[in-house]
This record gives sequence, C-alpha cells and structure tokens, in this order.
Amino acid sequence: MSTDRLTVTLTGLEVFGRHGVYAPETELGQRFVVDLEITLSHSEASRSDALDATVDYATLADDVAAIVGGPPVALLERLAGMIADRALAEPHAAEVRVTVRLRDGDVAHRLTASAVTLRRSAS
Repeated sequence: MSTDRLTVTLTGLEVFGRHGVYAPETELGQRFVVDLEITLSHSEASRSDALDATVDYATLADDVAAIVGGPPVALLERLAGMIADRALAEPHAAEVRVTVRLRDGDVAHRLTASAVTLRRSAS
C-alpha cells in the first residue's frame, strides 16, 4: 500500500481586486497575490497520468482569479475562505492551504506584504 501524498500548488497568482475595509481600497483597487496548495485524497495521478485523477490547475487558476477580481469583500480572511471553498470543490481535494497577500496594504509602516493563511479540510 502506497503512502504517497500528492499536492498541487499554485504560487504567486497576481490579480487586481477591490477588496478592503476602507473606501480607497475598494475604489482604487490593488494587486492581490494568492498561493494555493491542495492536498489530494489519493496519488492516483502519479501512476495513471490522467487529468481527471488530479486538479486542472489552469481552470482552478481562472476560477481563483475570478473570485479575487469579483465582488469586493472587506477582509482578506473572507477572501481566503472563498478561495478555499472553491479549491475544496475539486473532486479529489482533501485539504487546502490558501495564502492571500497584499503588497501595498493600508499600513503606516514599511513592509513587504500583509497576508493571511487559511488551512481547511474537506468535510
């Protein structure tokens, strides 16, 4: 019996969105960066070479971009939750880890990015 764990990763997906608590964030918008890891419930794709045994990451990237570019939400935490829900809708997804970064957040100090990371498991 195999003990393989297969993870599909999207790193550095940049999308313009209008999320935030403050009016300038939603009016002007900004670039969000998403990292996504989906742990699959099996590793069949490593042996079968079949797309239907894994995650179609091109479609997933399009869907995540549509969420980030879609209707605004106030919190990065909520945005991460919406992305996690989409990722866990994949038939073979067991767990997901989503990080949403904001490079130019409304912070009075110099920093590279503000971010939230959400880990969620399929029910």
